[in-house]
Formats: sequence, structure tokens, C-alpha cells
Amino acid sequence: MSILVVGSIALDSVETPFGRAEEALGGAAVYFSYAASFFNHVRLVGVVGSDFPAEHLELLQGRDIDLSGLERADGATFRWSGRYDFDLNEAHTLDTQLNVFETFSPTIPDSFRDSDFVFLANIQPGLQLDVARQVNSPKVIACDTMNFWIEGAYEQLVETLGAVDILIINDAEARELAREPSLVKAARAIMDMGPETLVVKQGEYGVLMFNRHSVFSAPAYPLEDVYDPTGAGDTFAGGFMGFLSTAADIDDTSIRQAVVFGSTLASFNVEDFSLNRMKRLEMDDILGRYAEFKQLSHFEEIATD
Repeated sequence: MSILVVGSIALDSVETPFGRAEEALGGAAVYFSYAASFFNHVRLVGVVGSDFPAEHLELLQGRDIDLSGLERADGATFRWSGRYDFDLNEAHTLDTQLNVFETFSPTIPDSFRDSDFVFLANIQPGLQLDVARQVNSPKVIACDTMNFWIEGAYEQLVETLGAVDILIINDAEARELAREPSLVKAARAIMDMGPETLVVKQGEYGVLMFNRHSVFSAPAYPLEDVYDPTGAGDTFAGGFMGFLSTAADIDDTSIRQAVVFGSTLASFNVEDFSLNRMKRLEMDDILGRYAEFKQLSHFEEIATD
């Protein structure tokens, strides 16, 4: 089965209390694709400028990532610059230059339209809906969004959610989208908009998953080294969708497993800048940490009379 992702490709400059990276490979579609490629074939649709380094393309092509949907436009590649303080859950944006990404209007190649799994990364909701309408009956459509679209394109976002099976957002975005202070009530309201499953990222506090039948909580992995949280959410989505695309059935069990695989990939991503840690990652590392995640929350039942 194949996975289609549509989203940003960027050159990021990031500073944290633990180091700095300049013009590093980033963007939602990049982090997602790299993580998902550990599990399955990925088809990437995005745009880069004429200044995009060839070595980055070679890196992605070296994975099982099809770049035939990548548009190369005249102009500069999307750039983001940000800083993290010791609270690594919050990014402080210093500069955003949309460049060629500003006029990006995704066209899905005919060869990509039969994709079984589709991830709509954080772009304008109208564009996400347009992509959803260009694909042919995928098994799962998942998407991400942010407070900018919740505040500025609410009705359009709600319309888009009607075409989505899984929404992956953080806790603040869930509350804002549903206009509810309680995450439990917010989850119900969001699922009424269309998604059958809501995955709520809580940074260093883990992940909550809601569906009509159950609630699942996965912890965050206790890391010794955290250098750069940039792209952690998109890496989570890549691991989540990557594993889900290999599951025999899309059910409560496989979605719970996908949440833990997403958390596993994200925990590796934050251990270095850009994709540096991911480049050193092997499947045995992923499976080993997945097993450790299981032990984090395992406890025995008590004996009863």
C-alpha cells in the first residue's frame, strides 16, 4: 500500500539552548515522509525553489519516497527561522518566508491518485479539501491543522474535516477548534465534524487518542537528550500513518499501535537537529523503543477475592 503526503518542504534555521542549525532540511512533508518510509512506500507532493540543495533531494530519493509529484518553481524555497527556550514545547517564530510555497496549489499526479493512505499536512484547509477530492477512494485520509487556520478559516476547515477520517492536532488546537475547555468534550465535538478518530499531541506529556468506542493514552518517552523538537509532530504523523498502512485491519488495536509507533519515531527525531538522528536510525532501533514504550505503562492486575 502507498502513502500520499501533501505539505511543506522548507529550509529551517533553528536555535535551542543546546545548539543551532542553519538552513537545515525541514518542512512537514519532509519529516512525515522520512518517518513513514520506514514502513511503506511514500509519494510526496510539494514545492521547492530553484535554490533547493541537490543533496536534500538525494537524501529523500535514497529512501522509498517518490518525488515525481515534487514541483520545482523559480524563486526561493520556503524558509522558517525559530527559537526554543528551555520550554521546548513552544517555538518562537523569528522569521517566515513563504517564497514559492505562498502560491503552492497541489496537483496530484495521475499515478498518485490511487494512494491508499493520504496525509494532508498543515496547509490552507481549502487546499487540503481539494487534494482529498483529487484522490480515488483511499482507505484513510488524515490531516493536521493549526490555530492560524482555526482562527482565520474556520468554516472552510470544518468543511474539510467532513472529508477526513483522522485528525492529528495538539491539545490547544483541539480546544480552540471545538471551543471547549475539556478535551473529552472537545473530542466529541470534533468527531461530530467528521473524523472518526482524533489524535491529540501533548508534547512531553504524551498522546491521547479518541474514537467512538474508547480513549487511549500513550506516554512520552523519557529521553536523556532532547536537542530540537522541530518536526516532532509531523514525524509522529509519519510513524503513525506508516505503521497503519501495514496493518491488516484499521481498527482500535491497530490505531493504538500506530499511536505508539508515531510516538516512537517522534522520540528519536528530537534527539538531534533536522533529520540528523533519523538518518542514523534502523528498524531494530524503532522496534526496540516500541517495546520499551509498552513497558512504560504496563502494570499487573491486582488479585481479588
